[in-house]
Amino acid sequence: MSFDDDLTACAGLVQRGDPDRFMAVMAAPVSARRVLFPIYAMNLEVARAPWVTQEAMIAEMRLQWWRDALAEIAGGGVVRRHEVVTPLAQVLSPGAAEQLDGLIEARRWDIYRDPFEDEAAFEHHIDRTSGTLMWAVAATLGTAREDVVRNYAYAAGVAGWLQAIPALESLGRLPLVDGTPEAVRALANRALDRLSQARLQRSAVSRDAAPALLAGWQAGAILRQAAADPGRVAAGALGTSEARKRAALMWQAATGRW
Repeated sequence: MSFDDDLTACAGLVQRGDPDRFMAVMAAPVSARRVLFPIYAMNLEVARAPWVTQEAMIAEMRLQWWRDALAEIAGGGVVRRHEVVTPLAQVLSPGAAEQLDGLIEARRWDIYRDPFEDEAAFEHHIDRTSGTLMWAVAATLGTAREDVVRNYAYAAGVAGWLQAIPALESLGRLPLVDGTPEAVRALANRALDRLSQARLQRSAVSRDAAPALLAGWQAGAILRQAAADPGRVAAGALGTSEARKRAALMWQAATGRW
C-alpha cells in the first residue's frame, strides 16, 4: 500500500509524538495503517492541544477546531483541507466521528487544574479517552463487541495514566482521586480485572479489528508492576526495557493473542 503526502505526514506526527503507538501501528497489517495513522495523529494533536499554551481560552479554541472538523466529517458534507483531517475523513464513518467528539470534550480536563470529583469521574475520563479511541479504531477496522474493546482499553488507559502521573504532577495537576499506595494498588487491580474480562472474550473481536488492540500491548506488564509495588508510580519507574517491549509487541502481533 502506498502512502500519499497526508498519510506520510500522519505517520510522521505519530512517530515523533507517540513512539510507542507508532511501534504498534508498524506491527499491524499494512492494510490497517491507513486507518490507524490518521486516527492516532488526530488523537495526538487533540491530546497535546491543551498543553501548548497557558491560556485556557486558546486551548479551548484549539479543541473546538477539532470538534468542528469532526462535525464536518459526521455531517457528510464538505470537510476542511488539512493533512490529518483529510485522510481522517476518508476512513471515519459519521458515527465514529460523533463518538470521537466525546474524546475531545474529555480533553478539556487537561486545560484546568481541577481534580476529578470522585472515582466515577476518573473512570469516565479514562473511558471517554482511551475507551473511545480504541473503540473508534476497532469499529472502523472490523467487527467487535464494544464492551470487550472498552474493557481492554480501560486497562490500557489506566496503565498509560499511571505512567504519566509524575509528569502530570510536575505540571500542577492532581491526576488521582486518592494517590495513596493502597488506592493505587486497588486501581491497578481493577484495571487488571477488566483486562482479564476482555481476554476471556477474545473471540468477540474479529481478526480485522484486532490491530486496534495492539496499542495496549504493555498494559498487563505495567499494571502488574503497579499492583506489586505502587511506589514505582510516583518514581516514574513503570515499564520494561526496549527489547522486552518489542518482543512482547511482536508476539501479540504474530499470535493475535492480546
